[in-house]
Amino acid sequence: MWNYIWPLFLVVGSNVIYHITMKEAPGISPFLSLVVTYTIGALFSLLLYFIIPASGESSSQGIFQELRGLNWASFLLGMAIVGLEAGYIYLYRAGWKISLGPVVCNTAAAVLLMIAGFLLYRETLTPRQVVGGLVCLAGMFVMNA
Repeated sequence: MWNYIWPLFLVVGSNVIYHITMKEAPGISPFLSLVVTYTIGALFSLLLYFIIPASGESSSQGIFQELRGLNWASFLLGMAIVGLEAGYIYLYRAGWKISLGPVVCNTAAAVLLMIAGFLLYRETLTPRQVVGGLVCLAGMFVMNA
C-alpha cells in the first residue's frame, strides 16, 4: 500500500512548494530564472540517478547506454515543462491568486486529460466520470465568479 501512496505525498508536497516558489519568483526574465532552476534540477536529477536505481534494481547499462534509449517523449516533455513553468510565472505576475490559479489550470487539465485518456489510450470513461468532470468545470466557474 505504501508504494501506492508515497508518490501521492511526493507530488502533493512538491506541488505546494512549487506554487509557493513560483509565486515568489523574482521579477527578472522568467526564462533566465528557468535556466537557473533547471540547472539545479539537472544536477539534482543526475545525483539521484546515481543514488536511486531505476525501477528498484541497479542499472548495468550505464548512463550513455540509457541515453541512447531516449525517445521523442523526453524532448517534448522538456519543452512542455518550460511552457508550464513560464506559464505559471506569467499567471502569477498577471495577478492570479495562489489559491485560485492552479485550481483553474489543474481542473481544465484534468478534464482535457480525461478526454485524452479516452481518445488516445482507450481508457474507460464512465457516465459517473463525465458527471464528475462537469461538476469540476462548474466548480471552476463558481470559484471565478
